[in-house]
Amino acid sequence: MQPDLTDIADSLGGNAPIGIALAVIAAVLLAFGTQFQHGGVAVVNERSGHEGKTGLSIGQLTSLLARPSWVVGTLFLGLAVVLQLTSLTLAPITVVQPLGAIALVITAIVNSRLTGLPLDRISIRAIIVCISGVAVFVTIAAMVTEKHPVTGTQLLIVLIILTAVLAVFVTLFLVMRHKAPKPILYVIAAGVLFGFVVTLANVVIGRVQTILRTNFQFSSADILTVLCVVGLIAAALLGTYFVQTAHSSNPPDLVVAGLTVIDPIVAVAIGIIVLGEAAGAPLWAVFAFIVAGGCAVWGVLSLSRHHPQALANTPLADVAEEGAPNP
Repeated sequence: MQPDLTDIADSLGGNAPIGIALAVIAAVLLAFGTQFQHGGVAVVNERSGHEGKTGLSIGQLTSLLARPSWVVGTLFLGLAVVLQLTSLTLAPITVVQPLGAIALVITAIVNSRLTGLPLDRISIRAIIVCISGVAVFVTIAAMVTEKHPVTGTQLLIVLIILTAVLAVFVTLFLVMRHKAPKPILYVIAAGVLFGFVVTLANVVIGRVQTILRTNFQFSSADILTVLCVVGLIAAALLGTYFVQTAHSSNPPDLVVAGLTVIDPIVAVAIGIIVLGEAAGAPLWAVFAFIVAGGCAVWGVLSLSRHHPQALANTPLADVAEEGAPNP
């Protein structure tokens, strides 16, 4: 007997169609927001005479605020984050999370049209592998993981790991910035940091909901919640800086790949390894996680090595920049 559309809708939840629609809109905004930001960074690099491969300077960061394309892109990205978080409250993660990969496809197509550089067969294959890998990874996670209340010890471990990750990336940046590190480093660093941002945001939102349900009853464990907010802000700021620096030496679709592929894999991995959300997962799921995650990351690395685009300004940015004052 074939299930009808009503049965499918009921299994997903009555608000699932709204959540799916919001996730698709968020993906579109992420794609165009990244394209606009990329154009703004390209303009600032050109006018400052510094490509920013070793890190954007304070002057360049300030100049970005005067670039209409960058401001528009930032607004798009901010709205995309709000819609994405909202969609996760309305539809299952197994349905919503893979939709973020739409941003990678849109960005690749739009950027190829604007630059006049068609993607070659290797780049197209890499994008398909990225999307397939993260879709399988997240779907399996939704099937075999189960969320539990986060204990103080687990939260403390997440914060310790985040502190170590922040220290490693800051150290690598300071040591390697004068040696012009490989551009993919900034993409990976941003993806990892935003994976922690997603994890900590979920913890903070959950704690706030608990406080509201208990009529603002606080506990001694809330000091860890405050530390989560601090860690979230630190990871978000450093991740944002790495994203802007990544625009200086990577095509926009590769930057999006880091945010839509590495980000969810890191977030799910934290849930599995630290928070014990896959304690009862069968052995096949463990191997599937490794294969799917490995394929997705391989796709990102392959895209970074074979993408045909060299850094260049785009017509889309030119349109946004018309009439803008010089920085």
